[in-house]
Amino acid sequence: MPGTGTTAAGPATGGTTLWLTGLPSAGKTTLAYGLAARLRAEGRRVEVLDGDEVRSFLSAGLGFGRADRETHVRRVGFVAELLASHGVLVLVPVIAPYADGRAAVRRHHEKEGTRYLEVHVATPVEVCSARDVKGLYARQAAGEISGLTGVDDPYEVPESPQLRIEAHEQSVEESVGALYALLGERGLL
Repeated sequence: MPGTGTTAAGPATGGTTLWLTGLPSAGKTTLAYGLAARLRAEGRRVEVLDGDEVRSFLSAGLGFGRADRETHVRRVGFVAELLASHGVLVLVPVIAPYADGRAAVRRHHEKEGTRYLEVHVATPVEVCSARDVKGLYARQAAGEISGLTGVDDPYEVPESPQLRIEAHEQSVEESVGALYALLGERGLL
């Protein structure tokens, strides 16, 4: 049953949303897929809700203004909570630039009795710009786009995430290990 933390087979185990927030090109998606691979190798139920992939289906037609970004975050949060309520460990690499949007997702999870952990992938904008995985920073610098999170649109850094990863200072494997350790510390493995 959605929101109850149970499934037809009984109590859900391991159902949690692990939300990875950070700037574009911070490494959120790389870390989510790295952790997912490790967890799947152990036979765990895990899904990745990548913000870009979900946007093309669940949030098609939304723009990148504040209201549309908040709507997108809440939609992804709803799907994550629904999956988590059925015992799935949900990894959500989504920028979610506004603190109030992330707080709304957390409140919804708490209201429905599902776990929510927030991880800040704290890669500095200079490093993200050099990585520029999707070419967004170059397009913004050339004046082709505006409203790039962390450059000419705000990114509100989480004040109290359950984990802050300085992904630019360690390997992907070390960062994935830190995420795995967080789950272990919380009794979710």
